[in-house]
Amino acid sequence: MKTYILLAASVMLILFLLQSFTVMSTNRTEVQKYTVIKKEGNIEIRYYPSATIATVKSYARTYRELANPGFRKLAGYIFGGNEKGERIAMTAPVHMDINDSVSSMSFVMPASYNQNTLPKPNDAGVVISSTSDEYAAVIRFGGYASDNDLKYYTEKLMAILAEKGISTYGNYRFLGYNPPFQFIGRKNEIIVSIDWNNQ
Repeated sequence: MKTYILLAASVMLILFLLQSFTVMSTNRTEVQKYTVIKKEGNIEIRYYPSATIATVKSYARTYRELANPGFRKLAGYIFGGNEKGERIAMTAPVHMDINDSVSSMSFVMPASYNQNTLPKPNDAGVVISSTSDEYAAVIRFGGYASDNDLKYYTEKLMAILAEKGISTYGNYRFLGYNPPFQFIGRKNEIIVSIDWNNQ
């Protein structure tokens, strides 16, 4: 019995240390730049300047269908699957646009790169591009994201924006900030572009 307790305590300590290390590593990860313009109840209005992204397209219709294959392709690119064999630092968040036509997943490239300085992907399915400047409305939630969470928080954000008379355009997208092996302190967001200049 004593051996079992010691073993269980050791496992718990190792898990705690691993999670602490993961959280510290995540906190050091470069995050896509934005400026908070206003807080509107449960949402934030943000301004996002243009960023360079690597994107893969997919006919996936759910978070589960898009997450793993999309992540593998993009991770392959930044972990050396490019013409220079160069490793590119992981940033946050991962962008996912899941819809009924063509879905996509994107990694934001570190701010030190642009379209001209990034190495060409070995996989032709990975496309490098630049986003447009945008104002966006964002709602946050924790834990591991699921399709039900994405639906719930998208509908919640839609209702808040409709109540406030804030016009949107484009698809509602998902932003994920944490690696899958991080169990605590997880951060997720639903985001949509808005016509804030008219407010």
